[in-house]
Order: sequence, then C-alpha cells, then structure tokens
Amino acid sequence: MLGRIFTVGGYTLLSRITGFARDILLAAILGAGPVADAFFVALRLPNHFRAIFAEGAFNAAFVPAYAHVHGEGGPASARLFANRIFTLLFVSQVVLLVIALAFMPQAMSLLAPGFSDEPEQRRLAIELTRITFPYLLLITLVTLYGGMLNVVNRFASAAAASIFLNISMMATLALAVFFPTAGHAAAWGVLISGFLQYFLLAGDLSRHGGLPRFAPLRLDEDVRAFFRALGPATLGSMGTQVALFADTIIATFLPVGALSALYYADRLNQLPIGVIGIAIGTVLLPEMSRRITSGDHAGAMASQRRAFEFTLLFSVPFVAAFLVVPDVIMRAMFARGAFTKADAVAAGATLAAYAIALIPFVLIRSAVATFYARKDTATPVKASLTGIAVNVLLKILLMGSLAQVGLALATAVGAWVNLLLVIGFAVRAGYLEFDRGFIVSLVKFLLIGLALAAALWGAARYAALQLASWTTLRDEAALGVLIIVAVVVYATLVLLLFGRKWLRSLVRS
Repeated sequence: MLGRIFTVGGYTLLSRITGFARDILLAAILGAGPVADAFFVALRLPNHFRAIFAEGAFNAAFVPAYAHVHGEGGPASARLFANRIFTLLFVSQVVLLVIALAFMPQAMSLLAPGFSDEPEQRRLAIELTRITFPYLLLITLVTLYGGMLNVVNRFASAAAASIFLNISMMATLALAVFFPTAGHAAAWGVLISGFLQYFLLAGDLSRHGGLPRFAPLRLDEDVRAFFRALGPATLGSMGTQVALFADTIIATFLPVGALSALYYADRLNQLPIGVIGIAIGTVLLPEMSRRITSGDHAGAMASQRRAFEFTLLFSVPFVAAFLVVPDVIMRAMFARGAFTKADAVAAGATLAAYAIALIPFVLIRSAVATFYARKDTATPVKASLTGIAVNVLLKILLMGSLAQVGLALATAVGAWVNLLLVIGFAVRAGYLEFDRGFIVSLVKFLLIGLALAAALWGAARYAALQLASWTTLRDEAALGVLIIVAVVVYATLVLLLFGRKWLRSLVRS
C-alpha cells in the first residue's frame, strides 16, 4: 500500500507543482480583477459538479461495487457492470451538459447573483462557463476509467491526468494575445485539458482491461446496489462543495478580489489535501474493500490507522507553515505582475483561516473509507449535512465583518464538525478502534507541530531582518530559508520523539 501511496502522491505532487506554475502565470496575467473573478466562477462551476458527482460520489459508490463484482464474478461480470454504468453515466452527463449550456444565464443568476449589478462581468462569466462546462463530461469519464484502473492496482495515469490541466492552461495563457481576453485563453485551456486527460486514461485502460462500451440499460442487482450507494454518497460529497458553492455565491457580493483571494488560498491549501489526503484515501478505499470482502476486518482497521498516521506525518508541517507564515508564502508565490502585495496579504489571511481545518481536510477521505468499503454511503451523510448546516450559518454571520476570511473560517469549523462526527460514528459501529500507540502518536504530532510553528515564527522574523536591504527576490529568499528550517527542525523532532523503529514499522505495515 505504501508503494501505491507514493505513486499517487508523487504524480499528484508533480501536478501541484505544475499547478503552482500555472497559478503564478494566472496571477501575473489575470491578477485579482473582474476578469479574474469571472474566470474563477467559470472554473469553479464544473469543478464543483466534478467533485460532487464524479470524483466524490461516483468513486465512493463505484470502486467498492466494482471491486466486489470483480472479486465475486470475475473480469467478465465486472466488464458487463462497467459497461452499464458507463452507459448511464454518459447519457446523464450529456443531458446535464445540454441543460447547462441552454440555461447558463439563469444558472449564473443563482450561482453568482452578485454579478447582476455588473452586466459586462456577468456576460463574461456566462461566456467563459459555456466554454469550460463540457470539461465536466470528459472528466467524469476520466473518473470512471480511473476507478476501474485503481481496482486492478493501476494508479499512475489517473494521478498524472491533472498535470495536463496545468500544462494546457499555461500553453493557452502564453498565447493569450490571440484570445479576446486572458480569461478566454484560460477557459479554452481547461476544455482542451479535458480531452488530453480523457485520451491518457482511455489509452491506459484499453491496454489493461479494455474500455467500457455502450450496453442495454438493465437494472440488475449490482446496478441497483450501485445506485443505492450513489444517492447517499452524492449527499455526502456535497459537504465541502456546498461550502465552496456558498463561498462563490457570497463572494460575488464582496469587494472585487475576494473570489481571487479565496482561489489562491484554496490552491495552496489543496497542495497537502491532494498530495497527502486524496492520495492516501484513493489507495485506502480499494485496499479496505478487498480486505473486507475477504473477511479481514482487523486488517482493514489496521490499514486505516496506518493511513491516518501517514497523513499526519506529512500534513503537520503544512499546518504549522500556513498558520504562522502565510503572508510570506503568498508574497513569494504570487506577488508579481498584476497580483499586488495587498492582494497577497488578503490571500494570506484567507490561507491561515483555511489551515485551521487542514487536518480534517486531509483526513476525511481516509475516515469515510471504512463506511464506503462496506458499501455504507448513508452514514457519512449525517456528518456531512451537519457540517454543512454549521458551515453555512457561520458564513452568514462572519461574511460582513471578516469578508472572505470569514467564509474560510466557516468552512474550517464545518470541516471539523464533519470529521469528528464521522470518526464518532465509526467508533460506535465498531469499524474503527484507536489503540494506545495511535493515541500516543497523536500527542507527539501535536507537540511537534507546536515546536515547528515556534521555529518558523522565529525564522521568519530573523529572515525579515537579514533580508531587509534586498530589493529583489526578498520574499523568495525568505521562503527558501523557511523551507530549510522546516525540513531540518521537523525531521529532527520526528526522529527524537518517534525514533527509527516507529518509522520502520510504519513503512513495513
């Protein structure tokens, strides 16, 4: 399982690195003005649908079902099941696409009502969203193909696919002079990347199992079981996405630049979420599904505890850095071109608010795996809906005084409520047990995180004094110093408090 985690995490890290290059280019060309806000709405709408229905709900329902059919009935039964799901998925996405393109003005009135007072920005957002929305159809098929490959332990192409999004957008942004606006260039880059990702996954699957084909729609027991799991999974996947939808809607009423601050803060926050949380959760779900199908419930539980420890080991440095030195990170990453230092300050404060919930963000996918692996997609919904209610209520209360920072804080509180409820339900059902070793590890991670945060705080002040006379690359140099300090301090503390024996046991588990 560790090898597969590093495969997914490695490609996801490469995706995030190219994503940062893309965002640096976006910040320099688009900045944080009205065109940028219109594009980010156009990007968020298909991405929200993708996260809810494709990567979220669909994966949660499909991977355990496909693993079960593959293990019980063999490759032929699994292929027939995949063909039927592919047919239903394709037809539903085409219908959604047609409706979305036809009623985009009405949808924009609901999802970005703040643009109604700015007719030109609203027109641009509608136009850009019509370009980006077909990306959803392509990425949904990519998700289906990736789920099929994951069940047979092929993770690389699905993890690498999003790299094409970054490369494609950078290519079109480099040619922005040939488009009506830079927003149009970025939107076309999104759509082109959908085709590139599709062909990558389709090629891999055609070599290892075969592409699914259209099949007569027949609701046999396996398909009905899939849909019984899909409904609750959709509700469960909506938690974070509803929060982000609410962010998009409310931020359109805030001053210009609020949407952009949310976007850039979320992009940095997504680095550990994608490289660590999603990578480990992606590998853990089929692993637990196989173990539970074979009756190895203790092994499934042990795999989940180890997944938690892996997640915390790699996440704690990000939490400390995002909470203590978010301003340095934002200035070094994005403060150039049209993206000013004032924009970086606003985005840095938003990043710190998001970082409060970085632990539940990275753990939630592994936490719900114990339910999804048992084809129980209903229980996590209870936690998700409670988190949504808390989240939205706090957004309304905090948006006036704290602007987009209040939106991020509300998202953070809702995420903690969601995670704690999921863990509580799992413990109560007997699906998860925390042994003494795990509790001791939690305490050690807390102490290490506090010590690292103090070290970063001191190093940031020292670097600011030493580099005060620099006229160029001052923030970049300061960030380099902080990275070196973080690596040395964190590695030393982990070795002192955990020891080599714990690390070896974690790797061998």
